[in-house]
Amino acid sequence: MNKLLSGILIGLSLTAQAQSAREIMYVGTYSVRGSEGIYVFEFDRKAGTMQPIQSVSNAKSPSFLAIHPSKKYLYSVNEGADKLGGVSAYAVDKATGKLQFLNGQSSLGGGPCHISVDQTGKTAFVSNYGGGSLAVLPINADGTLSAAADSVQDAGTGPNEKRQERAHVHSATLAPDNRFVYVADLTTDKLNIFDIDVKASTVKPASTPYVSVKPGSGPRHFTFHPNGKYAYLVEEITSSVAVFSRDAKTGALTMISDNINTLPADFSGQNTSADIHIDPSGKFLYQSNRGANTLAIFSIGNDGKLTKVGDQPTEGKTPRNFLIDPKGDFIFVAHQDTDNITIFKRDQKTGKLSYTGQSVKVPAPVCVIMTSL
Repeated sequence: MNKLLSGILIGLSLTAQAQSAREIMYVGTYSVRGSEGIYVFEFDRKAGTMQPIQSVSNAKSPSFLAIHPSKKYLYSVNEGADKLGGVSAYAVDKATGKLQFLNGQSSLGGGPCHISVDQTGKTAFVSNYGGGSLAVLPINADGTLSAAADSVQDAGTGPNEKRQERAHVHSATLAPDNRFVYVADLTTDKLNIFDIDVKASTVKPASTPYVSVKPGSGPRHFTFHPNGKYAYLVEEITSSVAVFSRDAKTGALTMISDNINTLPADFSGQNTSADIHIDPSGKFLYQSNRGANTLAIFSIGNDGKLTKVGDQPTEGKTPRNFLIDPKGDFIFVAHQDTDNITIFKRDQKTGKLSYTGQSVKVPAPVCVIMTSL
C-alpha cells in the first residue's frame, strides 16, 4: 500500500471515529425520593434525547461531579457523608461510559458541595459548604484519590444572619492558565485567590489574596470568559451577578460591575441564584434562578459587560445546575424539586432558548456534566 493511500485510509478512519464519538452525560443527585446515586446517560444529538445507560449506587448524596481531563475518571463529592465529608473516584469505561468505583477519601469537612480538577489531572479541589473549608487532594496515576495534602479553613460572618452565620465555602474554580484557584465563600462575601502547586497539591494565598463583593450578596459559583480576560460570579442570596476583569500575571480581579439583577422584571417571590455558564463562543451568559425557576440570559460585550436578553422558564422547579453542551446547541437544566432534567435548543445568534419538550426523570438531580468517548 502506497503512503498516499495509507494516509487517506487513516484520515477516513479518524473522521469516522470523530463522527461516531459517543456523548455521555453524568448526573449527580441527592439521596432522596429513591435516588440510586449517579446516573449515566447517552445523548443522541440528532434526536435531542437522553438514553439511560447505568445508575451507580451511592447513598451519600453524590451531588457535584467532575471529569478528569483524560476522560478516564470521574469524581463526586458525597454531600451526605459524615462531618468529615467524602469524595469518591470512579473509572470510566472508554467503550460504554459506565462507571466503576475506585476509592474514596475524606474531604476534611462537612457538606462537600463542589469539586474541580486541575488541567494536569493531578489535583482535586473540594469545597466544604458545611465545614467552611477547602480540601486539596492529590490524584494518583491510576485515578484514585490520596488523602488531602492541604486544606484551608475559612472563618467569618456576614450581614444575613440566617445564611451567613459561619463560613460556607461553595466552589473552587481553576483559572484558564491553571496557576490560580478562586474560592467562593458565601458568608464572607469574598472570592479568595490562591496560587496552586499542582505537583505537591498545595495552595497559598496569591499576591492579591481576595476580592470582595457587596455585603450580604453570597458568592456561590464562578466562571471565566473563554478569552480569560473576564470572569463572572453568582451572588446567590441577592440573585445577582458580578463582573470582573482579570490580571493574568497576578490572578487579581478588578470589579467591573456588581449586583446585576438576574430576575424577571415582574417576579416578586423568594429566590436564590445557583449556577452560571458562558456559551462556547463567549457571546452569552446564563444563570439559574431557584424560585423564579428561570435561566437569566445576558449578552456579553467586548468590554465584558452584560446586557439582559431575556428570561427562560425552565419547565421545572428549583433549577440548580445546568449544562451548555460543548457545541453550544443545547442546554440541559437539572431540577432538584421536580426530579427532572429538561432539554432546550439554543439559538447561537440570539442566545435565546426553546424548550424541546424533552424531560428526563431523575430523582433530585443536582449536577449535569458531559464528555465524549
